[in-house]
Amino acid sequence: MGLAKEFKNFIMKGNVVDLAIAVIIGGAFGAIVNSLIADVITPLLLNPALDAAGVKDIAALTWGAVKYGNFLSAIISFLVIAFVLFMLIKGFNATKKKEVAAPAAPAAPSAQEVLLAEIRDLLKAKK
Repeated sequence: MGLAKEFKNFIMKGNVVDLAIAVIIGGAFGAIVNSLIADVITPLLLNPALDAAGVKDIAALTWGAVKYGNFLSAIISFLVIAFVLFMLIKGFNATKKKEVAAPAAPAAPSAQEVLLAEIRDLLKAKK
């Protein structure tokens, strides 16, 4: 159990969570950029080039068709991933606040402190 608890403490550190979120968001955003280039920009550039070359082949012209659906799908996927990560971080922060909000119970006084308190009380009673 010691290893599992140590791993949990490592994972729950803010820096590790921040890095994991950055990697996931970066990958999702990379998919948007790749889709923008592959599905929108490149076909827009290829269609005039194919038309200017006088290509009459329908298959060649449709190969350069703009795929807005793929691009919108990448954006929606990004938004879903970002929302799920937001909810995870919100839960993570709530868990951390509960841990911080619950203060540790004060330690019981030592035997020496108890004895000194009894002596103090006896001295007060004699006065």
